[in-house]
Amino acid sequence: MNSKKAILQFKSLKKLVKDKNMRLAAEWDEDWKILIATILSAVTRDEVTIVVCEELFEKYPSMEKLSRARLSSVEKIIKHVNFYKNKSKNIIATTKILKDGKIPKSVNELITLPGVGRKVANVYLVGAHNAHAIGVDTHVARISFKLDWTDSKNAHIVEKDLEKLFPKKYWCEINDVLVRFGKSYGLSRKKEDEILAKIRPLN
Repeated sequence: MNSKKAILQFKSLKKLVKDKNMRLAAEWDEDWKILIATILSAVTRDEVTIVVCEELFEKYPSMEKLSRARLSSVEKIIKHVNFYKNKSKNIIATTKILKDGKIPKSVNELITLPGVGRKVANVYLVGAHNAHAIGVDTHVARISFKLDWTDSKNAHIVEKDLEKLFPKKYWCEINDVLVRFGKSYGLSRKKEDEILAKIRPLN
């Protein structure tokens, strides 16, 4: 796969997104909310995460208040996200560490926080700082593999393959576009495969 072909394919995917105003889980007006929402969004649909976070942030409108929350109270609010018990512990622990409001701006620092892996760190950095980063979730990994942008299904390897394939100016868009495309067509994998089969030969 060459970079020129991948860019053409990417631009085609971007045009095919059905709802460009679709709200994703990491879209919030404060950096700390972006981080917490992204932690909660792992293996959970955006629609569920958004509803849960709206209730969570209404009850705990600051990191400092969330850091002092009872575990049982947080569990009750976020019970509809997958792995809510672990995530409850993680977001309280993370806000205790960050209650001074200083959130790290590098992947290596972010991944030391409870509940934060490379995907969460990268999605946060793009959402909060429009950084050159690629968050690899299931949509990104699946579509990248089907378009031959990578021959791996390991998220870290996919991330590195995409960094090599795409110029930096595209990095901050990749997760956003592929997630929106995946949510537009991914419920019918047959339909998604048909569309990707038409895009694959572009050069």
